[in-house]
Amino acid sequence: MEIKSHFDHVNFNVTDLERSIRFYDDALGLKKVGEVNHPDGAFKIVFLSRPGESFKLELTWLRDHPQPYELGDNESHLCMRVEGDYDAVREYHRAMGCVCFENHEMGLYFINDPDDYWIEILPAKDSQVSEAENSSCSLRNEADDQIQLGLDSCGE
Repeated sequence: MEIKSHFDHVNFNVTDLERSIRFYDDALGLKKVGEVNHPDGAFKIVFLSRPGESFKLELTWLRDHPQPYELGDNESHLCMRVEGDYDAVREYHRAMGCVCFENHEMGLYFINDPDDYWIEILPAKDSQVSEAENSSCSLRNEADDQIQLGLDSCGE
């Protein structure tokens, strides 16, 4: 049997839902596309996405879990590709104070959300890259290939 599937969503549990919704809108342009509320208020789920995309980020708030979530070593992460001027987006994220790791050699960086989930930021595959990035494009493309093969070489 051949199974055909596609990615639908990824879930992050958050301690302050409204703060997280604002962050993902400000940092990545993700908008609310759905919401689920438990009848007694035990949890609230909000789905974020970009217009025309089917993949969603699910933010889950649990009433009985006000403490920060234990995220381990942050080895798992979400990766987003951004359109437009990659350097300008990076500067915008720096101004927001959310850049938590940069690998200049590979031409990538990570931001962290208010609950410390890490999001890798890469340029859209069809975006123009700056002169400074041209030297790292082959490394980034090599990293993309390795990630596709399941070999996570980022952050080493």
